[in-house]
Amino acid sequence: MLSKRALTGHAPATKPGGIAWRRLRASARMLGSLLLGWVAVMGSVLVVGKGLVPLIDSVFHPGADLLSAIRRACIFLAAVAGYWSYVHWHENRDVTELRVKPVPLLLGGAGGAALIAVPIALLFALGAYQMVLFRGASPALMDAAVLIVIAATLEELVFRCVLFRVLERSWGTWPALAMQAVLFAMWHLGNVERGGVGDVVTMLVSVTLAGLLWGAVFILTRNLWAAAANHAAWNFTILLSGVPLSGNEDWRAIAPFESHFAGPDWLTGGMFGPESSFLVIVSTSVAVVLLLRAARRRGALFLPVA
Repeated sequence: MLSKRALTGHAPATKPGGIAWRRLRASARMLGSLLLGWVAVMGSVLVVGKGLVPLIDSVFHPGADLLSAIRRACIFLAAVAGYWSYVHWHENRDVTELRVKPVPLLLGGAGGAALIAVPIALLFALGAYQMVLFRGASPALMDAAVLIVIAATLEELVFRCVLFRVLERSWGTWPALAMQAVLFAMWHLGNVERGGVGDVVTMLVSVTLAGLLWGAVFILTRNLWAAAANHAAWNFTILLSGVPLSGNEDWRAIAPFESHFAGPDWLTGGMFGPESSFLVIVSTSVAVVLLLRAARRRGALFLPVA
């Protein structure tokens, strides 16, 4: 006996209530996956930072420097292991985005450094930034570099590997890319809590673009380490120039250059630093467009699951 679908060429009409229920269940699954992913990553970090590291300290009594190194290594490994466990057991697949691929890793790092170094150099050439003193390399730069790598990796795990991927699976690439970038910018609101409305608005625009940039790198490579290398190299290059890094003044004292702003905020980036500079906003926008065009040519953009 032929079915209605065979005779008409169409599937039987679905009741509106059934569609709404399926959408509700899909949304619930998506939110559950997001929460589980974040708990796997950040929960692992908290367990190690608040449990394992204090236990090591109480049992073995390492010195302050060694304990600090242990804490950083444990946090880094715990975050990656937590994400691996989440994908392996919850998504039941190979965690391909954690594979170390030398070429994307090197290109990601070089691209991140160059993308911010060129406009910073131009700002120095224009006199918007001025070097006051050359200090040379400080031993503290290595500690700063380690912290920057760990922070960049954690942010890429949370925003690109968990948030973006889960949203992409349900919504498709474009809405997921936009949402993770906006939430990434909102995550940094505390960096300009003492700024005015203009500082906040400019920061939201610039960091949303940075979120789009690292999201585009992830889409193109589908690799955590390429995105993290781009992110970390970008941040470390800003630190080296002696200007604020995402509104953070703490590391300026160890930068090889002591620099100050001599131009208007729209050009220098003001209290948030070069990331909010008009030049960086323009160059980042161009980079995002080029990366997404390359990703589309490779077929790396996806539609939502039906």
